[in-house]
Amino acid sequence: MSIDSAAPAVTEADVREVAARSRVAAVELALVTRAAKDAALMTMADALDAATTDLLTANARDVEAARAAGTAEPLLDRLALDAERVAAMAQGLRDVAGLPDPVGEVLRGYTQPNGLEIKQVRVPFGVIAMVYEARPNVTVDAAGLAVKSGNAALLRGSGSAYESNRALVAVLSEAASKAGLPADVIQLVPGTDRSSVNYLLKARGLVDVIIPRGGAGLIKFVVENSSVPVIETGVGNVHVFVDASADLAMAERIVVNSKISRPSVCNSAESLLVHQEIADEFLPRITSALQVQGVVLHGDRQFAEVNGDVVAATDEDWATEYLSLDISARVVAGVDEAIEHIRRWSSGHTDAIVTSDLQAARRFVARVDSAAVIVNASTRFTDGGEFGFGAEIGISTQKLHARGPMGLPELTSTKWVVFGDGQTR
Repeated sequence: MSIDSAAPAVTEADVREVAARSRVAAVELALVTRAAKDAALMTMADALDAATTDLLTANARDVEAARAAGTAEPLLDRLALDAERVAAMAQGLRDVAGLPDPVGEVLRGYTQPNGLEIKQVRVPFGVIAMVYEARPNVTVDAAGLAVKSGNAALLRGSGSAYESNRALVAVLSEAASKAGLPADVIQLVPGTDRSSVNYLLKARGLVDVIIPRGGAGLIKFVVENSSVPVIETGVGNVHVFVDASADLAMAERIVVNSKISRPSVCNSAESLLVHQEIADEFLPRITSALQVQGVVLHGDRQFAEVNGDVVAATDEDWATEYLSLDISARVVAGVDEAIEHIRRWSSGHTDAIVTSDLQAARRFVARVDSAAVIVNASTRFTDGGEFGFGAEIGISTQKLHARGPMGLPELTSTKWVVFGDGQTR
């Protein structure tokens, strides 16, 4: 868990005081109209654009400190901002502003024989706390989605991104306030050491839900130590299975894109499975295509026979989310063995099949128990933006309430509203 730093710890009272202010803001925000929320999001986006230079200066301090501490390159990539990434964050807020507001949506409505009118409607959670690592864009995504769905955002990023997150929250909260939203609707949890996280996890009654986003260690820590309800996001041990009937040119494009498009993110492919019937033709082709991109293959015997640069795979490789230019690879007898391998080793995030066989595709979709199952496309599409959400709060691998990319509807609960005219029971 990379959330610690050498900064002084804060007290439990400090964290609870910030959470209490968020709770007041959440009550007020629940009454704000969609038009006012959308206008605030647009103002926040413009403020990010205007503050790009200051934001990059703050981020540079974080990156410099992380590099000096020996942080691995994939994690530095997650941490780093540039003008293009700041512009993308701002555009994400504008995209969210253009999405339908889930608050007030009627999920079910009917009239009972006794005349009672009963409706189930979407309502905000109230206070959403995010605990996350490195990526400063999560700060903006979480703030924007929280505001749009009527929730106050309480944000706890990692110590490695503290300067970036402090600068981002300052810009966003000031812009939201100027646009007329309640004070404290977007706040940074004080402190950068683990004690402040512990205090946040115990703030039941002030915080309505906590969403961890990061590595397996962080997620495990939050789930096991929180008394506040948790929506569990998961790591991405992601697989691509190339079936015997696959178009090999298509398969090569999909595998390479799934691996090298952005290796440090959770929807990047970490394991490649290839049908035995096409192994002789496809293995040299895909091995070369990946190695020319700098990918290290950790392969079984058949992959190892392709060339001497393939590293022998172990069970640890099958279980690993590399988040780097590494991929495990093996040959399987068919779709059932691929499914068996995935069900054993997958983290339940995203798994894909490349095939021209409709029956194989249907079998794979039905039996692979992951949050996203993809047929003939890159695993990199498991993303809230690519799914049309505008932005995402995270990708849930649990099965309660929300699963897969989490957009606006997943940041709401429901309440039952009953209208009568004097009925008694």
